[in-house]
Amino acid sequence: MQLKKLVISAALFTAALAVPLPASAVTPMKLSLTTWVGYSPFYVAAGMDMYKKHGLEVSLKTFSDPAMLPSSVTSKAVDGSLMTYDQLVGAVAQGQKIKVVMPIDYSNGGDAVLADKSITKITDLKGKKVAYSPLSPSDFLISYALKINGMSTKDISPINMAPEAVPSAMASKAVQAGVTYEPNVSQILATGGGSQFKTIYTSKEAPGLIADVMVFDEAYIKKNRKPIAALMQAYLEGLAYMNSNPKEASEIIGKAIGVSGKEVLAQLTGVYNIPAKEMKLPFMPGKDTKSYFVSGEVINEILMNSKQIKTPVAIKTTLDDSFVKALK
Repeated sequence: MQLKKLVISAALFTAALAVPLPASAVTPMKLSLTTWVGYSPFYVAAGMDMYKKHGLEVSLKTFSDPAMLPSSVTSKAVDGSLMTYDQLVGAVAQGQKIKVVMPIDYSNGGDAVLADKSITKITDLKGKKVAYSPLSPSDFLISYALKINGMSTKDISPINMAPEAVPSAMASKAVQAGVTYEPNVSQILATGGGSQFKTIYTSKEAPGLIADVMVFDEAYIKKNRKPIAALMQAYLEGLAYMNSNPKEASEIIGKAIGVSGKEVLAQLTGVYNIPAKEMKLPFMPGKDTKSYFVSGEVINEILMNSKQIKTPVAIKTTLDDSFVKALK
């Protein structure tokens, strides 16, 4: 009789798990992003249906133009966004009230300046046509690379181009160089059997300088603290699955960004996803560009010099570290 009761209880418990959550228990959330391997934990969380476990229904909205990400949040087209920190600084300088709630990754070679074989270093770009998207991570990377070599964008011939269009522009010789990120970098390097183009500068030379962050506007943060915290937990579960099941995770990611699992594993070497135990560090003053306070001042300087912003942004006003402090 006791055994029978246990079996019935187990059956009832299993049946209860199978019952869908009421609509009111699921919070819909839209996030804008570009195609970038650093966002892989979000792709894995979607592929493994991890969001539902945390009471979320997450829609990832891919934008081809990174410059549109900040306005997608402030226009309420989405609830939040995954973007680079320099994009956030530029948006705040223009009066947009958005904040970083979680660090995602920093590019560790996944963003690059590429050129034909006749160009071997940044200074060789003087007077050359260089394709990249303005007000994007590529814009910031080339600006920084030029700055540390005693140059500026005035020394090159910038060609306004979406990141995904750079490979074909370089292959057709419409430009001599281009700035983009993975998977476009690998595509360019593979052109002509790998004999036509080379990398002359990458984000690996300044770790933390190009950092990806999760942002929401201030009003949304005040009203949706629990869903944001739940999203962060789902992200961390996606990252944990990537670490414990790299091959399986790479296949899920590959389907999301349109490359093979093998290519995903190669591209992931160019990015560092920040684990929970390190998430507080970017929000703290530091000595290198892994700290938003350090990279933020570099960003301010470059954006000011290029006249993309009129006044420097107070870095502290761009950050909300309360969520990472509450992480278990």
